[in-house]
Amino acid sequence: MHNFTRSISKALSAMLLVLAMAVEAGAASDNFTQYVNPMIGAGGHGHVFVGANVPFGLVQLGPTEFSKGWDWCSGYHYSDDHLIGFSHTHLSGTGCTDLCDVTLMPMLAPDTALRSVRFSHADETVKPGYYSVQLRNPNVRVELSASERTGIHRYTFAPGTSEAYLLIDTRNGIGGYETVHDCDFLPILGKGETKTRHLQGFRYMSGFGDNRYMFFDMELSQPVTVVSQPQKGIAIVKLDDPSQPLVVKVGLSGVSCDNARDNARAEMPGWNLDEVAAQADAKWNMELGRVKATSSDPTVMRIFYTAMYHSMVAPSIFSDVNGDYRGADACVHHAATANYGTFSLWDTYRAQHPLMTLIHTDKLNDIAHTFVNIFREQGKLPIWHLLGCETNCMVGSSAVPVLGDLVLKGFVDDKEAAYEAMKQSMLYNDRLLPLLKQYGYIPYDKADESETVAKALEYCIDDDAVASVARMLGKTDDYNYFFKRSRSYAKYFDRSTGFMRAIGTDGKFRTPFDAFAIPEGDKDYTEGNAWQYIWLVPHDVHGLVSLFPSEKAFTAKLDSLFVVEGDVKSEIPDVTGLIGQYAHGNEPSHHIIYLYNYVGQPYKAAPLLRKVMNEMYKDDINDGLCGNEDVGQMSAWYILSAMGLYQVEPAGGKYVFGSPVLDSATLTVKDGRQFTITALNNSTRNIYIQSVKLNGKKYDKSYITFGDIARGGTLEFVMGPKPSKFGTGKNSRP
Repeated sequence: MHNFTRSISKALSAMLLVLAMAVEAGAASDNFTQYVNPMIGAGGHGHVFVGANVPFGLVQLGPTEFSKGWDWCSGYHYSDDHLIGFSHTHLSGTGCTDLCDVTLMPMLAPDTALRSVRFSHADETVKPGYYSVQLRNPNVRVELSASERTGIHRYTFAPGTSEAYLLIDTRNGIGGYETVHDCDFLPILGKGETKTRHLQGFRYMSGFGDNRYMFFDMELSQPVTVVSQPQKGIAIVKLDDPSQPLVVKVGLSGVSCDNARDNARAEMPGWNLDEVAAQADAKWNMELGRVKATSSDPTVMRIFYTAMYHSMVAPSIFSDVNGDYRGADACVHHAATANYGTFSLWDTYRAQHPLMTLIHTDKLNDIAHTFVNIFREQGKLPIWHLLGCETNCMVGSSAVPVLGDLVLKGFVDDKEAAYEAMKQSMLYNDRLLPLLKQYGYIPYDKADESETVAKALEYCIDDDAVASVARMLGKTDDYNYFFKRSRSYAKYFDRSTGFMRAIGTDGKFRTPFDAFAIPEGDKDYTEGNAWQYIWLVPHDVHGLVSLFPSEKAFTAKLDSLFVVEGDVKSEIPDVTGLIGQYAHGNEPSHHIIYLYNYVGQPYKAAPLLRKVMNEMYKDDINDGLCGNEDVGQMSAWYILSAMGLYQVEPAGGKYVFGSPVLDSATLTVKDGRQFTITALNNSTRNIYIQSVKLNGKKYDKSYITFGDIARGGTLEFVMGPKPSKFGTGKNSRP
């Protein structure tokens, strides 16, 4: 009996040990932030944000450097080792400017001339939700973390420091695009008091976006005395006790200082930065875990989850905890749903938003409401919307296909309101739309602006989205009108050269013509050349194919894109990541490789996709990205492609198969269902799809519908080292 009991005890202990190991392994498997390297793309031309934030948060709190040109437009570039403070808002991966609201800098003396401090990257620690750096002069350890609308700082001065100060700067900006028209702050003092632990202030700006407001509420863990205010909006305060760490909490709001205070106190009631950082890490793990990926290659895991991380810096929440927000009309509004800002739509409509329809489904109705609210406030859907203001940056009206995609996929509760916003935005009388309505195309000799080919092709994509939703809602006349406009891309196609070219009012193509040129001045394309713009018809690929003498001729032209050599003659720094004339560093090229599926030759896409994923995305600071991150788009392309999918048609489109580099990926999709993608026999050699099973059954199409993914289930790729006949049949094409 004793031996039996001991055996049971040993067996029970073994079971408990196995259970403990399983729990530990499960916990480890959910630690996705361990794979994130926020420094990927911090050098080179990636322009990524470096600092502390949470997914889709308003606050991006990080170091700010002097602007030294294009590569500093996120406020940070790895080649630099000087900083001017720590600011609460930044942009990630843009190509022109940064925000830098409310900059703080610890100091040892009240010297306003000391505006640049040297640091070493060896003294930095960067991980999701946390940033720290050890400054040498002044000798102070800086730690930063954040919640959605609040940043928290901890400044620990060296032992023996007798005096310490904090610079508060509400004037600072980066990039030269933003002009600060007004800024100020007010120490909150009791009657007869000279010290305070509470300050409030604001900034009012224009430039990249007009009428941009940012209010802040600042609370400090110890009293400070204002010792200098050299100019409006800048002050130096003296710490009461430099032997104790100074903790500073800064709440932000686009509405008011009081709302900023309420945001901070609701999100961050305590003073423990370590707890805030742990909460931020948990938020990142939850969002990163929307795709549970596996790979035998740890480098792939780091690149993938860093891409996931970068894809969630924006859109940014831009409503307060009480539902207030400042709208595009500069007025304060209240909404029952969350309001968002920072929409780089010309970039993100291509991959980031289709990715969100798979894994961030809980945010999509709020984003749709945000778009409709912006339409009501400014008369059109957002173009490149910042934080409560329109920048009108880039071409087309790319919110239209994003909103159309949400309607067609069933994420919008008020479809009629969404449709009206889409329709009226495409009938709006600016941005060359009157010429499109008058001529049926945009003649270059009537336009006051250049880039007419790019603008017209983007409008075709937008019009197709309106037509698709009109058809869904039974609006036949609208469908016919917008469908016809969406096919006007054919007017720009020059059959003699096989390129899209600018047309004049006489119906003739502009001359002279150079298919390689990308001039900065008078140009027909946007950040690209004629070689890259042949293919910008993702909404009607088969229609594009039909413009060529034959499918064979189309395929030959597509083949030549990746090998043709010529002088790009580019004055545009965005055109990077070249394979022939394919430019992965800029968004108009992002769908092109997947066009091979539409002509039954997906095996030609596989080596090109692997080349891009292996050579243009790296676990590297300087060469991690081949071009701008562009507020999530560059990373979203990798996320989808690594899983073996890409949505070519922007509105309601199919997800086309490619060449997955992940061994598996389990997505949490619509209504919390699970969809698992597996790539059997996957390796650097086995890059070609041999066969596919959907939910255990043989599947012969080279694409999958959104509905099939959203229902949950399994998708199994069998990979091999040689091209196969999979996807080559007429019935298998998208």
